[in-house]
Amino acid sequence: MAVAESTAEPEVKKLGIVNQLVRFGLIGAVCALLDYGSYMTLLALELPNWLARSLAFVLGTSASYVANRRLTFAGANTGNTKAKAGAFVVVYVITFFVNIGTNQLLFVSLPEFGFGYGEQIRWSLCWLVGQALGTGINFVMLRWVVFRE
Repeated sequence: MAVAESTAEPEVKKLGIVNQLVRFGLIGAVCALLDYGSYMTLLALELPNWLARSLAFVLGTSASYVANRRLTFAGANTGNTKAKAGAFVVVYVITFFVNIGTNQLLFVSLPEFGFGYGEQIRWSLCWLVGQALGTGINFVMLRWVVFRE
């Protein structure tokens, strides 16, 4: 006697906002390290600040989207996928300009620090402020626009 296998997809448990925030934070921390590490590496290769930050943002954000889609907002993966893709593009374009714009504005506004690791501190401060603003906007927009139920 053969046992029939079910072809139905298992139901994905929807997470509450606290669980989503925890997962989003953990994933964000890992992807932020990827973003920051690639930013510092690209600056060390003497790319202009705006280009290094842009490339690092795309790398970190892409990894974050893939992980959050699977692990944080998996229960909300129903509905019009074209609309979700369009919403995703809008959210990340907004996040990109907030993040990169804040970074570049601070970079040109802050004075150069004249001691040993002054430039790394300046770059890191610019990255941190831009990242913080972008992350806040990103979570709100992903939860209530892209992956809304």
